[in-house]
Amino acid sequence: MPGRHAAPAASAVIAVLLGACSPSTPTPPAAAPVTVQSTPAAAPAKAVLGAFGFDVSGMDTGIEPGQDFFEYVNGNWTRNTEIPADRSSYSSFTTLVEQAQEDTRAILEAAAADAAAAGERRKIGDYYTAFMDEAGIEARGIAPVRAELDAIAALADKPGLARAFGASLRADVDLLNATDRYTDRLFGMWISANLKKPDQYVPYLVQGGLGMPDRDFYLEGGRMADLRTQYEAHVAKVFELAGMADGKAKAVKVLALETAIATLHATALETDDVEKGANTWSQADFAARAPGIDWSGFFDAAGLSAQPEFIVWQPQAVAGIAAVVDRLPLADWKDYLAFHAIERASPYLSKAFVDEHFAFNGKAMSGTPELRARWKRAVDEADDALGEAIGKIYVEKHFSAETKARANTMVANLITAFGRRIDAAAWMTPATKARARSKLNGLKVGMGYPDRWRDYSALEVRRDDALGNAQRASLFEYRRNLAKLGQPIDRGEWFMLPQTVNALNIPLENRLIFPAAILQAPFFDGAADDAINYGGIGGVIGHEISHSFDNNGALFDETGKLENWWTKEDFARFEEAGAALAAQYDEYKAFPDLAINGKLTLGENIADVAGLATAYDAYKLARADRPAMALDGFSPDQRVFLGWAQIWRSKFREQALRNTVLTNGHAPGHYRALTVRNIDAWYPAFDVRQGQALYLAPGQRVQVW
Repeated sequence: MPGRHAAPAASAVIAVLLGACSPSTPTPPAAAPVTVQSTPAAAPAKAVLGAFGFDVSGMDTGIEPGQDFFEYVNGNWTRNTEIPADRSSYSSFTTLVEQAQEDTRAILEAAAADAAAAGERRKIGDYYTAFMDEAGIEARGIAPVRAELDAIAALADKPGLARAFGASLRADVDLLNATDRYTDRLFGMWISANLKKPDQYVPYLVQGGLGMPDRDFYLEGGRMADLRTQYEAHVAKVFELAGMADGKAKAVKVLALETAIATLHATALETDDVEKGANTWSQADFAARAPGIDWSGFFDAAGLSAQPEFIVWQPQAVAGIAAVVDRLPLADWKDYLAFHAIERASPYLSKAFVDEHFAFNGKAMSGTPELRARWKRAVDEADDALGEAIGKIYVEKHFSAETKARANTMVANLITAFGRRIDAAAWMTPATKARARSKLNGLKVGMGYPDRWRDYSALEVRRDDALGNAQRASLFEYRRNLAKLGQPIDRGEWFMLPQTVNALNIPLENRLIFPAAILQAPFFDGAADDAINYGGIGGVIGHEISHSFDNNGALFDETGKLENWWTKEDFARFEEAGAALAAQYDEYKAFPDLAINGKLTLGENIADVAGLATAYDAYKLARADRPAMALDGFSPDQRVFLGWAQIWRSKFREQALRNTVLTNGHAPGHYRALTVRNIDAWYPAFDVRQGQALYLAPGQRVQVW
């Protein structure tokens, strides 16, 4: 999508690709502190996995596991790994992301060089070629965005403004699957199954309109105030590069306008509340509940004039933003639209725009010293536009039937293990257990790639039009989503690409997705020890299964409907366990002045605790008839937990870590590794004793499932 930048990279359900580390020794009951890397660095060395799939060289065995398990498993890796200059973080996920990028680059370059290429292969080659044509892009300057700027300048009244807002609406957010809630457009749109009627599609309208990632960047003091100063200077510079007069004055107005919007935004924690988001409005309701925008014109321009109802996720914000549209003068809104049009286009324009875009969105916002190589950006852009066309080739080259079969076997074992945990839950009544079992039994799993590939035949791609290609791809995706309305739910649609290093729980469909690219070492290795694989990809699979039963997933029944299937007493006990886990994570401090938000990260932390426990049980189930053998001096139990902590090895630059803690629903990797504190089997495996920093008495260990 054009211009997506340093807004929250709310990475789908499993992965914050990041984490942090510390040279300090934690003391009970305080959290393990972290340090960050803030200077440019050379590319990190790749881990060398041992004979059983674990990187022993990355360990720091001078640290006791009970003092800091993350550092025990990853301490040498942390000290010896430097974040590449073109990244704000580095992690186990990043190593696979980089491999997927290299593999995808080869696919794109081969297509681009093939003069006889036709169909989708021709499209992906032309898309890549257009983005890589730096000379042609430089020669065109600001021209590719000129028509859009002229249309904004021609706006004559507020009804025309409303139509401009509607015409710019895109399918650019995802509330429950990828949990990407940021859009720089006035509102975001997500088209998915209806929370209350899961057999029907509905459009979800989401708050938007900010150039920086979250309301706190506009409203808080300290570091945020400095970022606001830099943002205002950035806005002024963008206007200057575009040859527009009075850039500094315009920048003051843009920042003031966005600050007015920010005061109305729901917080990240409020947005995470599914039940608060389930607000059904008819189209007629908008004029009464959110006056200030010509909603009839807005929906007509958005292609939604025939849509009878919507779900409005943050109704107070939507109503407040509409009032701001009415209150502020048209001239201010035209400056705002012009800035965002240029900002969105900047990655596809000449070098001056690219450099300025990176100077703020990369350096200032995330602390990244160096712009990524152009081919890497081209790969990401092509994936955004034509991802499944690329994915089809990627799967043929890089994903075997054997890998898929072994992963499916692991899934079956993990589902069996989770079912046994439901059966053994002493706190849950038989009635609730029956519904939980029904939900688990109905869970569908997609492994590697979709059964049916997306059709891109209607997408126009030109070999000499980088910005136009991105804009047409964004509009193509929006129209593809609009076409769902009124149709039966497609329960085979994939919301991730095969070449994406991540995993996904789809609560509205009771379905899981595991892309091909994550099924590689250190997460999964066909030649590795089962214990390492169960601790790695098994923990990931268990995490995704558990999302169906976390504080949000537990609100959906076996059909995907938002419906209470719990007894009152059972849910109270479930919430009590969640509160204890949130309190545990509240103790972790990424910085002396910034702690992890236990409530914001609760769903992910529940899924980690239950997922790791389930993976451990599934390993025992899979190996029940085989003797327990030590490998390189590590017992099977130890290897499961080593596999888990290895996948969370990670480092951040300071501003990137701060942004993550403030806006992301995932805790940094350091703290996700410490999930082991809640698993009884971890204590005897590593001789963890009372008095050590990570020790929790049996009654303090949170076991949600």
